[in-house]
Amino acid sequence: MSHLQEEQLILVDREDREIGTMPKMEAHRKGLLHRAFSVFVFNERDELLIHQRAKGKYHSPGLWTNTCCSHPRKSEGTKEAAKRRLMEEMGFECELKQGFSFIYRADLGNGLIEHELDHVFVGRWNGVPAPNAEEVAQVRWLKIPELLDEIQEEPERYTYWFREILGKYRNELLEELEKLSENA
Repeated sequence: MSHLQEEQLILVDREDREIGTMPKMEAHRKGLLHRAFSVFVFNERDELLIHQRAKGKYHSPGLWTNTCCSHPRKSEGTKEAAKRRLMEEMGFECELKQGFSFIYRADLGNGLIEHELDHVFVGRWNGVPAPNAEEVAQVRWLKIPELLDEIQEEPERYTYWFREILGKYRNELLEELEKLSENA
C-alpha cells in the first residue's frame, strides 16, 4: 500500500468538528470536507516565499503555490502540523501565527476533488530555504502586487487554493502580515 493510501485525513463538518478519518486518496476521490492548512512565510521585505510543486505530485504538479500546505495527522494539532510540514517541504522552521480559515471545493482533474477547511498560518523568516526535491521544483520570493499581476496574466500556472486565498482573502492575509510586523 502506498504512502498516499495509508495517510488518513481528518474529516470535519463546516464548524471544523472532527467527524472521522479516511485514507487521503479516497477522501479526494469522494470530495469529502477535511482539515488542511496553508502556510505563508514572508521575509523582512514583505516578500512571500512561493514554490512550484514538484512534477511528481499526485495533484497540481508543476503549479506555483504558497510556501507550503498539507493536512494534519490524527494525533497532531494543526499548528504543529504546519510547522512539521514547513520543515519537511522547505527545510526551515519559523514561528507561525494562525490567521483565518475558509472552506473551498475544487475539481482537480483525474477524478480528484479538493474540499478543505483550510487554516491559514503566517510567519516571518529571512534565509535561504532548502526545499525537498520530492515536494518542490523551485522557489521564489515575490511581493504580493507582483504576484497578483502574474496570477491575473496566467492563472492556470497557480494552484486553485492559492488563487482563492489571494483573491477572496487577500485583505485578511495582509492584516495578518501587518500584525506580524507590529510584533517584530
